[in-house]
Amino acid sequence: MKEQPTGAGPNAAAQYFAILAERMAAIADTQLGAIEIAAQACAASISADGLVFSFGTGHGSFAALEMFPRTGTIAGFRPIVETSISHMHHIFGDMGTQQYRFLHTQEGFGHAILKAHRLAATDTMVLFSHSGMNPVILDMATECRDRGMTVIGVTSVPHSSQVTSRHSSGLRLYEAADITIDTGVQLADASITVPGLRARLGPTSTPLAVAVAHALVARTGEILATSGYAPKIMISPNTSSRDEANANNDAVYEDLWRRLSSR
Repeated sequence: MKEQPTGAGPNAAAQYFAILAERMAAIADTQLGAIEIAAQACAASISADGLVFSFGTGHGSFAALEMFPRTGTIAGFRPIVETSISHMHHIFGDMGTQQYRFLHTQEGFGHAILKAHRLAATDTMVLFSHSGMNPVILDMATECRDRGMTVIGVTSVPHSSQVTSRHSSGLRLYEAADITIDTGVQLADASITVPGLRARLGPTSTPLAVAVAHALVARTGEILATSGYAPKIMISPNTSSRDEANANNDAVYEDLWRRLSSR
């Protein structure tokens, strides 16, 4: 869908939903093959008692965090949460924008993050980055690949292919990953032009990345189930069966702990 000035058609809210729906459909039309290959890798890691790590910086962390623990997600997914480059919404003070701007562009910081986690070659890493150009993400992509892990990159090839890598490897995420899932989001992300405003509104990279994350988890669970492996699944405690849900979810957490403690 071409972006239209607000006065020439649907208002900005309607435009946003239309653009988002169109881009979601485009992912379903063009990326299911890549999602299938990625889900096969995730299922192989989980069925081997391994882990599927997920990571992103800034808004990219939202999709990574959605992969577990969340209703409908499965044991074996393991988000990496580096608070200083995930939560910058204070703007001022602790964990503010200035710290985030500095840290997520520091080459080597990604390697330091990975040192805090015991990784195995049988694990999979899912990395979320709209631009795919910044050093921390590329530290992690290149190191995980060097360790023999499968690296899945969820990124925008239209954006990333028009920018220069800020990493010494010269790579962007879609070039560093073994498997790339392309959100197809345009350069600079925001999608709606409003007359009188200098910049566009309505970024779509986050909801699309979250949708990819849940599609990947769902397909991974389906592959495991059809192979005879029953994944442990989180269920919602916000129902009349809260105690049952909490007991189920505690068992899911125990499965994660079993995977971690064996390392």
